[in-house]
Amino acid sequence: MSIKGKTINLKNWAVVGATTKKNEFSYKIVKTLKENGYNVYPINPEFEEIAGLKCYDKLSSVEHNIDVVDLIVKPEIGIKIMKEIKELKIENVWLQPGARSKEIKKFAAENKINIVEDSIYKSLNCICARLK
Repeated sequence: MSIKGKTINLKNWAVVGATTKKNEFSYKIVKTLKENGYNVYPINPEFEEIAGLKCYDKLSSVEHNIDVVDLIVKPEIGIKIMKEIKELKIENVWLQPGARSKEIKKFAAENKINIVEDSIYKSLNCICARLK
């Protein structure tokens, strides 16, 4: 099974860059994961709650195990988050369009962090459509 397939089956997801703006993908991703039975931990220091879920200021504030981090931030912020991911020994990261960079991919490879360059929002919607 591919890394993408394996990570989709993991249930604890942190979404870094989540927002309260309902028309943005960073909100839709949180909502879609939640609606599909995932444990979702929105990460954004600007908010206390997103889509009815407690919002955390950083990954290390989450008191639960995180299987996958979904990055929806600019690459210059993303590389800082990747360092926190390494410290927390999180093995799986999805990079949304706009969050990708050579530096992040290189860091991930050097630190044995699995990267999926795809949209979890699109992927979940495709899977759910096939199951209907």
